[in-house]
Amino acid sequence: MEVSEKGSTSINKGNFISRFFRKKMRNEAPLHMMLIPGLTILFIFNYLPMFGIVMAFQNYRPARGILGSEWVGLDNFRALISFPDTAQIVFNTAIIAAGKIILNLIVPVIFALLINEVRKIWFLKGVQTIIYLPNFISWVILGGVFIDLLSPSTGLVNEVVKAFGHEPIFFLGDNDWFRRTIFATDVWKNFGYSTIIYFAALTGIDGALYEAAAIDGANKWKQTWHITVPGIMPIVVVMTILSLGNVLNAGFDQIFNLYNPAVYKTGDIIDTFVYRLGFQQAQYSFSTAIGLFKSIISLVLTSLSYWFAYKFSNFRIF
Repeated sequence: MEVSEKGSTSINKGNFISRFFRKKMRNEAPLHMMLIPGLTILFIFNYLPMFGIVMAFQNYRPARGILGSEWVGLDNFRALISFPDTAQIVFNTAIIAAGKIILNLIVPVIFALLINEVRKIWFLKGVQTIIYLPNFISWVILGGVFIDLLSPSTGLVNEVVKAFGHEPIFFLGDNDWFRRTIFATDVWKNFGYSTIIYFAALTGIDGALYEAAAIDGANKWKQTWHITVPGIMPIVVVMTILSLGNVLNAGFDQIFNLYNPAVYKTGDIIDTFVYRLGFQQAQYSFSTAIGLFKSIISLVLTSLSYWFAYKFSNFRIF
């Protein structure tokens, strides 16, 4: 009898668990179905093309295809190391990407701290809308706009420069000015998005902390330094970690639409170099090897940044 009761209890428990999971699947099935289009697109455009990495180890010929091209092993990577422009291109990429990461961290934080002090709601919402709008404009459009604005002969910016008695500046054709122009235009386009993120973090800080600090005699600067900055530091860490994976992503869209052969020395990055080799010179294997090299370095940098964040600040994304 005891065995029978235990067996009956076990069966009832098993039926309950089975009914629970069936009910859970029925309730969540529509949510899982909604993921299918996104997962399909992710598989088609992100995972399926990874088969093309094989070209980095081949002397790829379009007429023969991937399966029929000659296997050359690491020859393309040896050619990459010995290529005379490799060091300069990697340096350009790292400098431009690092500059963008730093500026797109500092400028939005400062601007968020400034607009946090605005008390007129209508003015605050207007400023947020204005600074956020450039984020929706494509670099294809902005490229044409900036080329016209920064033209040394007819550009509005150089008209102002000449009005102050200075010689016009070739912002997009001078190696001394090109990177500065890239930094300035990138910050102008993207800082509004980050500002809203930091401003949202600021609104989550408990107002009682400011009241207590004011009672203790802390001025605005001390309140900002001891309450506001520590309050948004977690989101700053998150944004920094997420951006470190883009150390070798200097922004193909922007560079491609603004650069020209005159500024290859300071403006040519890995992505534009791969584009020219792959699509203009048909060096498919060599360009694939460069792209794979960049991806591996980016993976290493992302992993290291995550490890440092956990090691020194005990912060984890997952």
